[in-house]
Amino acid sequence: MFLSVFDMFKVGIGPSSSHTMGPMVAAARFLDMMRASPFQFAGVRASLHGSLAFTGVGHATDRATILGLAGFVPDTYDHKKAEATLAHLANAHTLHPDGLPPLHFDPDEDLIFDYDTVLPGHANGMVLMATDAQGDVTLRQVFYSIGGGFVMTEEELAAGKATDEGAPVPFPFKSAAEMLDMSGMSGKSIAQMKRANEVARGGADQLASGTKRLWQVMNACIDRGLTTDGTLPGGLHVRRRAKDIHDKLMDERGMNLSAPHTINDWMSVYAMAVNEENAAGGQVVTAPTNGAAGVLPATLRYYLDHVPGASEAHVEDFLLTAAAIGGLVKYNASISGAEAGCQAEVGSAAAMAAAGLCAVMGGTPAQIENAAEIALEHHLGMTCDPVRGLVQVPCIERNGLGAIKAVSAASLALRGDGTHLVPLDACIETMRQTGVDMSEKYKETSLGGLAVNVPNC
Repeated sequence: MFLSVFDMFKVGIGPSSSHTMGPMVAAARFLDMMRASPFQFAGVRASLHGSLAFTGVGHATDRATILGLAGFVPDTYDHKKAEATLAHLANAHTLHPDGLPPLHFDPDEDLIFDYDTVLPGHANGMVLMATDAQGDVTLRQVFYSIGGGFVMTEEELAAGKATDEGAPVPFPFKSAAEMLDMSGMSGKSIAQMKRANEVARGGADQLASGTKRLWQVMNACIDRGLTTDGTLPGGLHVRRRAKDIHDKLMDERGMNLSAPHTINDWMSVYAMAVNEENAAGGQVVTAPTNGAAGVLPATLRYYLDHVPGASEAHVEDFLLTAAAIGGLVKYNASISGAEAGCQAEVGSAAAMAAAGLCAVMGGTPAQIENAAEIALEHHLGMTCDPVRGLVQVPCIERNGLGAIKAVSAASLALRGDGTHLVPLDACIETMRQTGVDMSEKYKETSLGGLAVNVPNC
């Protein structure tokens, strides 16, 4: 099984990888289908289903779908051009994607939030349609946004492409047990095995430049969040807090009066900075999702800024190790909040971050596996219940606590020899089973939990 570090970590925009990035990617893929079609098109339509319908407005799914049909994609997204496109659409009801004729699209009529029809493949389903001059549908495709910005057509999902192994790689581990066995037999670390797999697929230069850019985008996101204040969009009037907390921490730095637990505030503020940027629609990196995008960067920033002897030379090993763990979770369970609750998002992110930190602090493969298991185990059962469907409450603070758990898990694992009772594979399977059993109210629909017990305005 191979899932690239560049699949687990994708540069995109907030507030959601599954509800914003995924629909935008799906729409871009649909435009390619239209370009390859022999039909002449005059318009497009879209319908959103399941979680994409229930929390779509709060997650900007409508906006992302429209912009995707206009030709925008997450990794090259230009905010000013997007705003100009939406302003033009409001008056002209026409989209102008490259390589296609002008397409009629009236958001009030051609974008439907279908709360009643559940598509069978996944909780995040959408149907994109192209019409002729008479308004008849001549091309139709069902897409599923399966978490972390990954998108599948209904045919791809049915054919098992979500678990397709692709071309052979040197170390094709599908489980943590296989990962540890291959490490023991080869004498290589988890990062070294993951690096060999990446080089076999994309080359060493692409790996080096790509991981460098990933950390640059993550770190820049933290810095923007630490220097930006104001109120987040969406109507909950949530005030950005990262800048104020960071300013106070900086004022206290060097003072002998700070309590040891203040280090938790540093971890939290790094994560909150990222998720406040995400909530505002800024540029983030899926890690493995947007809703959990703050955990891993916060843990890595904590390592670089607060751990003696830390070096940026270890960033690639951190990301490779984390991606190896994230791949196991996605392959054997889920990273989608709409499929398995927040245990699949922040829980997975904490496991990945714990593994990465343990690796760069000298942990053995067994200790790394232990660190990931500790972090994931103590997120089991966590629901996804965003208030008003916005990726703000409880999501922003939850990332801060996820980073703290990740660091604690790595530290505990490093105190032992890697021997422990619950294998990571068993924990991942437990998370999958818990997700299956979890009520749909707690899977990113905002129909239960905090979403119905906290005033939405």
